[in-house]
Amino acid sequence: MPILNRPDGRIAYRAQGSGFPVLLFAPGGLRSRMEMWSSPSGSPPRPWVDWTQALPAAGFTAVAMDQRNAGNSRSTIEADHGWHTYAADHLALMAHLGFGRFHVLGGCIGGSFCLKAVEMAPQRVTAAVLQNPIGLHPEHPEYFPNSHATWSREQREARPELDGAAIEAFGHNMWGGDFVFSIDRTFARSCPVPTMLLPGSDTPHPAATSAELANLLPGVEVLENWRGPEHLAAQEARVVAFLRRHTPGA
Repeated sequence: MPILNRPDGRIAYRAQGSGFPVLLFAPGGLRSRMEMWSSPSGSPPRPWVDWTQALPAAGFTAVAMDQRNAGNSRSTIEADHGWHTYAADHLALMAHLGFGRFHVLGGCIGGSFCLKAVEMAPQRVTAAVLQNPIGLHPEHPEYFPNSHATWSREQREARPELDGAAIEAFGHNMWGGDFVFSIDRTFARSCPVPTMLLPGSDTPHPAATSAELANLLPGVEVLENWRGPEHLAAQEARVVAFLRRHTPGA
């Protein structure tokens, strides 16, 4: 598996296909990793398209990755790390592959990764697809801090040398805000790239957050009925059409 060496660790990734690049951020929260796109053998199918396969078939280059400290990627965890740290990995990976401009598509936490990439490099990101985006649930504000505590225990058990105070500070940087955590509403209101939204509907992916995004993002295209086997064909067709429409030179 190809590896991108970073100043504080390594990032595992895979690039498939040819054509304009799409950087993929898999579902899974802080455990976001490439394998989350496909359905495990013998398990029920995922409610989303496997974009690592569908996009190359549609003429794009799909770049998938294991986020830092997930799957085969490992890095330090410092007190000043946060959304910007992940975005720096994302931009470095695409530069490493020679892609100056690219689309982004993210499921779950990937929606917040997409928006942070746009905020940090609007001249490089050409379009963003937000699938099932996370956000602060108004009735369950403890969800992500509690999930972070569980993730922290897993990290410390696997790597006892990690600093507990640093992991806690990192958690505050990630989950101490509101909305989609990685950006604020002011930026969403002025988002400079075309966006497509596949809304969420549960505790980690609140309907209220998706409704706000639909209201705030300028000109956002919304696909309401996208989740589940009966919608996979339409999901794939609409997303591919959106990405083609916003591909430079298309």
